[in-house]
Amino acid sequence: MRILAVEDEPDLLASLLRSLRDEGYATDGAADGPDGLFKAENFEYDAIILDLMLPGMDGWEVLRRLRRTKKTPVLILTARDAVRDRVTGLDTGADDYLVKPFDLDELLARLRALIRRAASQVESRIQVGQVVINTASRTVTRGGEEIPLTAREYALVEFLALHQGKLITRSMLYDHLFDENDATLSNLLDVHISNIRKKLGHDFITTRRGQGYCIESPL
Repeated sequence: MRILAVEDEPDLLASLLRSLRDEGYATDGAADGPDGLFKAENFEYDAIILDLMLPGMDGWEVLRRLRRTKKTPVLILTARDAVRDRVTGLDTGADDYLVKPFDLDELLARLRALIRRAASQVESRIQVGQVVINTASRTVTRGGEEIPLTAREYALVEFLALHQGKLITRSMLYDHLFDENDATLSNLLDVHISNIRKKLGHDFITTRRGQGYCIESPL
């Protein structure tokens, strides 16, 4: 999953990006409104963390312009805690609102919930045959046994599972699993797919030649 954090306070932005990467997310950052809007409009994100008080263009204006073209889930993260600010943010198109200072675990839980809802997935537990993906604990089990996955492998499994039954192209996977700083080899995705099949079964991910990948529903 790929997250954009738009925050003008350098230390907080760096801390957010580091924490999100530690959780296995691909992350991009922006320190002002115009850069945040440009990235939000031109890249594919699974969720956006948006401060309101930004140089160049405030968060409300970023959100208003973004909503003309995209439905990407947006979590407003701001020190502005007045009820009218929350109402304005939500009415402008935000999906959630969290006030600074905040607890990192709560922020991560809210992001997971936003990503699930965007994929029409209500529960944190996704079952695909004998495989169970728990998006809250970010673990995968098969037949009740936990299967160790790398952060990138888990992200790939979660993304395909959230879109179970749908064809996912290679370009979509690159857009959602790699950030702007990733320098990837053309066969890296094939390596991850191969490793996942070794761990979860060859039939877990279906390749549609020349089109992309799919977790069939049901297996």
